[in-house]
Amino acid sequence: MIPPLLQAVKELGYQQPSPIQEQAIPLVLAGRDLMAGAQTGTGKTAAFALPTLQLLAPHASTSASPARHPIRVLVLAPTRELAIQVEESFRGYAKHLPLRTAIVYGGTDMNAQIAQLRRGVEILVATPGRLLDHVHNKTVMFNQVSVLILDEADRMLDMGFMPDIRRIIALLPPVRQNLLFSATFPDEIRKLVKSLLKDPAEVQIAARNATADLVSHVVHPCAREKKRELLAHLIQSGGLKQVLVFTGTRIGANRLAHQLRANHIQVDAIHGDKTQAEREAALEAFKAGKTTVLVATDVASRGLDIESLPQVINFDIPHSPEDYVHRIGRTGRAGLSGEAISLVAPEDLEALAAIEKLIKMKLERVLVPGFANAGTVATMVSGDAVAYAGNHAAGGGGGRSRPGTPRRPEHRPQQRNSQHQRPPFVTPQQATPQHASPQATAQLASALPRAAQKSSDPIFSRPYEPDTAGAAPEPVAAHAKRRERPVAALLGGLKR
Repeated sequence: MIPPLLQAVKELGYQQPSPIQEQAIPLVLAGRDLMAGAQTGTGKTAAFALPTLQLLAPHASTSASPARHPIRVLVLAPTRELAIQVEESFRGYAKHLPLRTAIVYGGTDMNAQIAQLRRGVEILVATPGRLLDHVHNKTVMFNQVSVLILDEADRMLDMGFMPDIRRIIALLPPVRQNLLFSATFPDEIRKLVKSLLKDPAEVQIAARNATADLVSHVVHPCAREKKRELLAHLIQSGGLKQVLVFTGTRIGANRLAHQLRANHIQVDAIHGDKTQAEREAALEAFKAGKTTVLVATDVASRGLDIESLPQVINFDIPHSPEDYVHRIGRTGRAGLSGEAISLVAPEDLEALAAIEKLIKMKLERVLVPGFANAGTVATMVSGDAVAYAGNHAAGGGGGRSRPGTPRRPEHRPQQRNSQHQRPPFVTPQQATPQHASPQATAQLASALPRAAQKSSDPIFSRPYEPDTAGAAPEPVAAHAKRRERPVAALLGGLKR
């Protein structure tokens, strides 16, 4: 590696290359197309940034003329946060080289970006949508691009992004080097990637779609309506100081942040509806320790680089199993340990099974006293709890729960399950003889509070029954009489 890059790496505190860097850097320097996968937080950005900068070093120029600084490297990223992180890395590695970097993404003024592009840049990091805006305005040229990098390639090559990606690729010179880096590569995406690369080399450091070894995983079963209370309990009772919480929707992120503030927890939210200034302010406050909890949607799961983040909590289980890998990849980075906590309701079990299948790991179930719903108690009584809930709260160390000491359950209406899926969390109505013996059913009934045995909501506790007692009788005869009138009378009357 050339001295300017070695000096920059030394100043950044790097001592030894990570496995992905050891294998990927020589292939990139050799000019090969590359598809590389490694666990999140293992140094993928340096694995493509450092060799790319070394390839660009002969073209570095101190001239102020924009013509001497054409775009030679194009980096596409799926989110603004990831784009910012990548551009900062390129800028840090190239601090001793006369190479210019720029970043373009949505949510900010285009005029400042246009002015920067007109001054000339060799390395452009962009999100696809805003890059196409510049293409339409003819403020960017790709005729000298020699390297295309897709970071987080699985998301970039998802079907929703493919039209934009194909339009951008069609504008690039046909002879170029293509690099794709990501933490996950689903099989269908791998087929699509191979159609875009030419004789690619493949580097896979760990098992595909694997999670970091230093991250511990735990699942807390609870009813959906108790998730918010359980989350506040975990934060306050555990004395957690820096927690990244993921929700499935933007509205859900705002609502959860509002509810946690009511529990006197310092919290902020970050999602796509926030302006870039608001998102950066929330992230900086979280990194500085001014806020305890940062609630985020999956838009933030790619690219967030928070030093020594101890916990990630999945308030909503992601629908895509790959998103679980990226969410928890925010913790356990750079050789540090981390904890991934998931709050799982009965209706989340299908998504949880898909996650366990993807990462080839059975996640540990731990019941939290006071938050076990009635369905969980029924499952424990039926003897199936050993597969779905550990008895850690009772000191059982993950063994079989004792039916004689059930936790206080919470009632929720029965959830509809698919016919082919046997629900591991069984509601009281489902605790029929096929799930438990009569003695176990009687024990469950005695364990449930009176309010749980009889619903207090009259709207949902019985089927709809129309009130016919006070309704006026329908004038059947009058309707029949009207229907018997001749058609001619409806058209103006009969001639007499």
